[in-house]
Amino acid sequence: MFDTKFAIVLREDLPVWQKLNVTAFLTSGIIAQFPDIIGEPYRDRAGNHYNPLSIQPVIVLSAEQATLGTIHRRTLERGVTASLYVEEMFSTGFDAANRAVFAEFAPDDAKVVGIALRAEKKLVDKITKGARMHV
Repeated sequence: MFDTKFAIVLREDLPVWQKLNVTAFLTSGIIAQFPDIIGEPYRDRAGNHYNPLSIQPVIVLSAEQATLGTIHRRTLERGVTASLYVEEMFSTGFDAANRAVFAEFAPDDAKVVGIALRAEKKLVDKITKGARMHV
C-alpha cells in the first residue's frame, strides 16, 4: 500500500515514560517533514470532530545504544533526513534548550535515545538493520 516506511527506533533501556515522550517528539518531526502524511479529520457518529491522524502506520523498533549509533550513521551516509533525540534533551524543559543541548554533540559522540525516519521501504529496512520490533 505504501512505497515508504515510517520507522522509529528507541533505545531499549529507557523507562516507559521516556519511550513514550521520545516517540511523540520524533513523530512530530516526521510529520513536519512530510505534512502529506496527515489524513482527514475524524468524526464520530454523534457528529463530534477530532484531529486528523497519520495515514501511514508507524513501525516502532528498539535497539541498544551501539546499534542506534550505527542507524544514525547510516541515515547520514544515505542522505536521509531523520528526527533525532539525544539523552541530554531529557534535562531541558523547552524547545530552545533542546536545540542548544543538541548542538553540543556530533554524530560520533551523541547519546542517541531515539531516531525516526520515513523513506523508501527497502532503504529504511537497510538503515534500521539490527533493530527489532519493540515489545
